[in-house]
Amino acid sequence: MTKHETEIVADEKVPTIQIIREFDAAPEQVFRAHIDPELYRQWIGPRSVTTRITRWDGRTGGAWAFANDRGGEEIASFYGSFHEVRPHERIVWTFTYEGEPDSVALETLTFERLEGGRTRLKALSVVKDFETRDGILSSGMDVGVNEGYDKLDELLTKGA
Repeated sequence: MTKHETEIVADEKVPTIQIIREFDAAPEQVFRAHIDPELYRQWIGPRSVTTRITRWDGRTGGAWAFANDRGGEEIASFYGSFHEVRPHERIVWTFTYEGEPDSVALETLTFERLEGGRTRLKALSVVKDFETRDGILSSGMDVGVNEGYDKLDELLTKGA
């Protein structure tokens, strides 16, 4: 299994975070891992937490929610809505940390087909201001993103 680097880019002019990562799996597989709640809960977030899906309607107009637990205690929860679900190509959703309900991110995920049955995932998060964006970046989100994508690699290698 190839170890791919995750690129996290904060734009200096607009309050966005872009995450770019390649996977050694087809867009259909990577997309499915983002839209199937059983698969999603297995890879999202850092290795130190488990994820419980509390709501999931993975279609355009649907909604989702999940909680992260550590040692049997809930440490964070998140929720949002699916604005657009275009199979194997794109997901547009809102993403809200329950502890900061006024800081909703609008996220667009695109699944780009690469040669050799691979995928480039691009995730663009737009938030309300630079303070919010910088708070997200300094929260340790990079650990959750990197460890989560490593877990996704492992899941995809098993044929998920």
